[in-house]
Amino acid sequence: MLWKTADFAGWGRALTARCDVARPERSRALDALLADGLVPAMGMRRSYGDAALNSDGRAIEMTRLDRMIAFDAATGELEVEAGVQVGQVAEVFAPRGWLPPVMPGTGFATIGGCIAQDVHGKNHHHGGSFCQHVLSMRLRTATGVVEVTPEGTPDLFRATAGGLGQTGVILSARLRLMPVKGDVMIVTERRIADWDEHIATLDASRATYTVGWIDATATGTALGRGILEEGETGSGLVPKRAKYRKVPFDAPRFALSAPVVRAFNQLYWRRVPESGRTVVKPIGDFFFPLDKIHDWNRLYGRAGFHQFQCVVPLAAVKELRGMLESIAGSGLASPLAVLKRMGEGRAGHLSFPMEGYTLAVDFPNRAEARDLIVRLIDRTKGAGGRIYFAKDSLASAKDVAAMYPELDAWRAAAALADPERALATDIVRRLQLRGAA
Repeated sequence: MLWKTADFAGWGRALTARCDVARPERSRALDALLADGLVPAMGMRRSYGDAALNSDGRAIEMTRLDRMIAFDAATGELEVEAGVQVGQVAEVFAPRGWLPPVMPGTGFATIGGCIAQDVHGKNHHHGGSFCQHVLSMRLRTATGVVEVTPEGTPDLFRATAGGLGQTGVILSARLRLMPVKGDVMIVTERRIADWDEHIATLDASRATYTVGWIDATATGTALGRGILEEGETGSGLVPKRAKYRKVPFDAPRFALSAPVVRAFNQLYWRRVPESGRTVVKPIGDFFFPLDKIHDWNRLYGRAGFHQFQCVVPLAAVKELRGMLESIAGSGLASPLAVLKRMGEGRAGHLSFPMEGYTLAVDFPNRAEARDLIVRLIDRTKGAGGRIYFAKDSLASAKDVAAMYPELDAWRAAAALADPERALATDIVRRLQLRGAA
């Protein structure tokens, strides 16, 4: 297996790295690559920042190790290799009445990546995080292959779930899929007038899946307006799927200028009638709406973009409103902004979720936006919240300890699994997650 030097970027394209990469197609080839020691693994690189990057080092791309190994139709238990994409699981099993119980905003995320970030979805308020539905995983540590389970190896499981790949290379996993009614989504959409209504409707929603698009440019009495989507699985005729489109070039700077974004958001908000509406969508169109636009990250231009995503406790909702006021007043936000209510569920020491509200906003990679995000991170810390490692590219080491009180327990488990720190990546070094070098 040859190592090839290549340049890589996170999905935000603002952070890049050059490293040697290998792409094994069989487990034996992977074993040969790891014979001399551990090497960080990466999947489809859908983390926005530098979680999958290893500057001037080596990395193993796991995307060709993508077999679905076994499925038990009686229990919904599925065993897959780490390179399988979560959207592929949904596409194969939804027609058979099963879905991954937690799905992130892109179907291109690999199962290994979903575990490493302990991702959440539009049903976190009662479905919890991804790794809460992982029954076991096979993990290659410094001492060999280990079967990791919540019951048998709880410390290693909690360090691996959301652990950014720092305990070993995830080889495969057994998941418990969720029974569903069919492979379409019945989605109710309604306009939300302002912040208070947005929070109240999120709190009152009893739907299986709930998400709010928020107009991050609206100010004054319209602050926090948006569209609430509530979804349930259903059966019946599947509407015609939209064709995939591709962004062929990097968009010019003016494409996301403040007047353009405000005008787009106004039109997008008004696309839903005042009385609301109910529509039927294919599964993928509801869970992974941006996947229909390949390379949509190029809309932010050659410089790329950053996303700020935080979660704050329920009691800090006023502070979150203050953050949105700063964002809206800056004129820097893009049309991609999401507000959700989260539950308590989290599986790992470094898992992102907490019970509260999460706000995610994209910004073009400009100096004034970077300065704003740094201030928002500081306000998040002051509110008792935390940032999401899958989206972060601008936080510093001083921010992390207060946000993740189980950091020391994670560090101890990671040190046992990888004492030489061979698995450290750019985000681990930037945030000194495993301690100062």
